[in-house]
Amino acid sequence: MSELLTAILTFFKHVFEFSENSPLLFTQFYFWAFFAIVYALFAPIAKRTHMRNAFLFFVSLFFYYKTSGIFVLILMFVTCSDFMIAKRIAASSTQFRRKAWLIASITIDLFLLCYFKYAYFFTDMVNNMLGTHLVVHDYFAEVGNLFAGDGKFMVDKIVLPVGISFFTFQIISYTVDVYKEKIKPVTNILDFGFYVSFFPQLVAGPIVRASEFIPQLYKPFHLSRMQFGIAVFWILNGLIKKIVLSDYIAVNFIDRVFDNPLLFTGFENFMALIGYSLQVYADFSGYTDIAIGIAMLMGFYLPTNFNSPYKAHNASNFWQRWHISLSTWLKTYLYIPLGGNRQASFGTYFWIALISLIALILTSSVWASGAIIGVAAVVIATARLYPEKRKKIIANLNRFITMLLGGLWHGASWNFMLLGGLNGVGMIVYLFWRDMKWHARMLLLAATTLLLVVLCLTTHAAVFNMLLVWLLFIVAGSAVRYIYYLKGGTKDYAWIANAWAVAQTFIFITFTRLFFRSGSNLDPATANEVAWNTAKNMVERIGSAWDLSVIPGVCAAYYNVFLLILMGMIIHWLPDRWKRRYRICFAKLPLPAIVGLCVLTVFVVYQFITADLQAFIYFQF
Repeated sequence: MSELLTAILTFFKHVFEFSENSPLLFTQFYFWAFFAIVYALFAPIAKRTHMRNAFLFFVSLFFYYKTSGIFVLILMFVTCSDFMIAKRIAASSTQFRRKAWLIASITIDLFLLCYFKYAYFFTDMVNNMLGTHLVVHDYFAEVGNLFAGDGKFMVDKIVLPVGISFFTFQIISYTVDVYKEKIKPVTNILDFGFYVSFFPQLVAGPIVRASEFIPQLYKPFHLSRMQFGIAVFWILNGLIKKIVLSDYIAVNFIDRVFDNPLLFTGFENFMALIGYSLQVYADFSGYTDIAIGIAMLMGFYLPTNFNSPYKAHNASNFWQRWHISLSTWLKTYLYIPLGGNRQASFGTYFWIALISLIALILTSSVWASGAIIGVAAVVIATARLYPEKRKKIIANLNRFITMLLGGLWHGASWNFMLLGGLNGVGMIVYLFWRDMKWHARMLLLAATTLLLVVLCLTTHAAVFNMLLVWLLFIVAGSAVRYIYYLKGGTKDYAWIANAWAVAQTFIFITFTRLFFRSGSNLDPATANEVAWNTAKNMVERIGSAWDLSVIPGVCAAYYNVFLLILMGMIIHWLPDRWKRRYRICFAKLPLPAIVGLCVLTVFVVYQFITADLQAFIYFQF
């Protein structure tokens, strides 16, 4: 009897104890066992909204505890603070008090985010500016040790709570929407806690805006036969993306190349970059697909977060298709408050100054900071001198600031700043290119090509060789389109231009991924140096002369990986109507057929599972 009791206690201890080595991931059997139990308990109370919301709130807290341990207290704290502050905003009789409470809410939320995410950056900033030797110290861990005993938590290292960037942005949207009177504050803290912590999208999005999700809290549960089929399709689709595409090509090729680019040829480095574009998409959109499917089974609808982003025909269109919830959040709560396409605000100048300071700290170069300030000054002066172009210039400046801050959202390191900056430049260059006459376009391309040829001949730098090859690719396509334009061509062959634009955008986005991947999964204390060396070595390999004789051997060695990459991209580029059609066809199948396909899919997916399950890439943000 005592042995049985011990076994039972051991089992429950394992169930309720946090282990950082076994978090609840969508790709683990333990998660699906957890969800099966949750759904069985959810079903009898599904139509009793308040009980359902309370149940899912506590389930979500347990899920986050199993994923992040003691950091669940941070989630509970911001839930309580913003719940109370939002009520104070709504009850305040003056605009001054409403704004004061809003500022208090945002300050608390951003302080917690910055403390855990940017502590290393701010420490380096102070040390570089004042010549001090401060080290990071986790004061939250120190307080925890007072209660749990010395040594329970590490105080010399700050660990980033999983999903803190996502639920922080989500909760800020709530207080701002209450302030703007788009929604009324939630009166029940359990309902509000459910909105903040809904477990399918808690740790990696999509970022759910309060005005879109809170009304669903009070709608009765409804799940039609078709909706059930669609939900199951999304779950299976996400698992295939994550395990068959993302994890397999990462473990068997991409990670090896990024770990030591100099051991591989230029062709292998180039293919690793191409493959990583597919990997990060399959990983992140796979998580989103599973989250959407799980939420739909419980009667809730999450926003679309991806819309075939590699079909984008320019950088701006890409960010309308990629991580849509973040792009929409940045547009609503950052770009428009900065002045949008209307004017430069105080925020515009503030962020220019702050970004310049960040550039100074990250590069230790006065020239980098001065260049940013100088460019900004020229842009603002131009806007003042040419009032007819002011609106467009200011819009581009605010757009660039938004993209830079979007890069820093991923982390405070130089590589993430480059990621945001390059995407901002890409968006602005496209807008200017779109408005240019064809003759001016060709003159600009000729001048840029000549400049790169001179730089290649004089410096022999790999980066210029790489840029020249890419530019010649652009010149070739533009020359064909230019001749077509001179001949008075019609729109009958517009699809060729669109295909060319998609290819150009994909190549551009792929190379910006270099700075994203090289800085991911790194200790913040060493991220800058390691990321820069990885990116530099890959550029050196890709931009140097290729030995074409090794390409057949490389393709033979990695034929299964390259075949998966090719199949993944072909499926991605299929017309949307085809995808919608086979999604609906799946949903309309008889239940036994759906069950059979589920079993078959799980069997196939199991064949691709690696020894160590890979965490979702965006968990670290």
